[in-house]
Amino acid sequence: MYALKRELKLNNKERSLMRGIAGFKRFVYNYALDLITASWDFDDIKAGDSKRLDAIKKVFTSHTMNKPEYAWMRKYPSTVYQSAFIDLKNAFSRWRKGLAQFPVKKSKKKGDSFTVYKTSGIYLEKGKPALPFTNRVVINRGKRITLPGIKEFRLKEKIDFICSSQTFTVSRTADKWFVLFTLDAEKIPPIIHPIEKIGVDLGVKALATCSDGTTYAMPITTKKAKTKLSKLQWRNRNKILGNKKLKIRASKNSRKFYAKAAKIHAQITNIRRDTTQKITTDLSRKAYIIRIEDLNIQGMIANHKLANAVSNNCLYEIRRQLTYKQPFYSTKVELVDRWYPSSKMCSQCHHVQPMTLSQRIFCCESCGHTRDRDENASVNLENAPKSKVRLA
Repeated sequence: MYALKRELKLNNKERSLMRGIAGFKRFVYNYALDLITASWDFDDIKAGDSKRLDAIKKVFTSHTMNKPEYAWMRKYPSTVYQSAFIDLKNAFSRWRKGLAQFPVKKSKKKGDSFTVYKTSGIYLEKGKPALPFTNRVVINRGKRITLPGIKEFRLKEKIDFICSSQTFTVSRTADKWFVLFTLDAEKIPPIIHPIEKIGVDLGVKALATCSDGTTYAMPITTKKAKTKLSKLQWRNRNKILGNKKLKIRASKNSRKFYAKAAKIHAQITNIRRDTTQKITTDLSRKAYIIRIEDLNIQGMIANHKLANAVSNNCLYEIRRQLTYKQPFYSTKVELVDRWYPSSKMCSQCHHVQPMTLSQRIFCCESCGHTRDRDENASVNLENAPKSKVRLA
């Protein structure tokens, strides 16, 4: 199962439509959340979260939507509010299992998103079943896509092949709108890798240093964008940003500031995502066994001197991407024990000596071997004993 994400090319009328549909889903989600939490006050009702939400959905469909003040809901596809109930069910299920916190209400500040899907298939004759995949939307090659129940939209980047999908998720990042849909496809992983085993040392100065001598760094454009963001925030530090509790409306200039800040945040996120995806894909293509250190990221971020650099380098994100790309590239990611002295041990004679973070060159006190600190650590990770290694 794969997913394609493309940016939509919208005019002002289409942007208003998208914001209206996203607001409709947000209203339904918050409406159902309020009702299900209120139903817990009645002890005589004995039902699980799923049955309660099904009952709330029936009330919403048969009573709430028929009220005159909610006539505007009829303008939007029914799958929008159905997907809102599905999302809330999944949120409560994850909360009950301890995988997430209690669901909270959606707000405009956290972005807009909604999901639409095709519900019914096409029947040739009465009494005969639908053809396979007829409940899907066929997506042709080119720069146009039809969202079920809405209309046809333009894309900024073309689709190179004919495909089909049933579910389409539309989301907004800053001032850009994207559509995401899944494809039923399988990728054949490579059989042969040029390198059998490689050690990767993730750090602050260099993003990743490999035992074969390859190094990867975070682009300097992230630092420039963060500097631009800090200047923008400092210049607008006295803006009235609005407060619902105090009934203070946000000024027009503050809304412009929010839009500019959101663009820079999105730019920083895209640079980081692009860099980490390219690094992990390159490593997965060239090495069969990838060994990385089991770093304590939360502990490193707790150090105020390292927090900015560690969070900027996305160390845990690199580990996560290497792990989920294992079946795609037929690789095996291994974690070296957190307390294994990879940085303090000589890669030649295995002598262990104390080292500070400021020492960037490893000089062995036993054999005199000299090597870059990160490169020495990556070689030690590659040659770590099996007792100190576990699968990711």
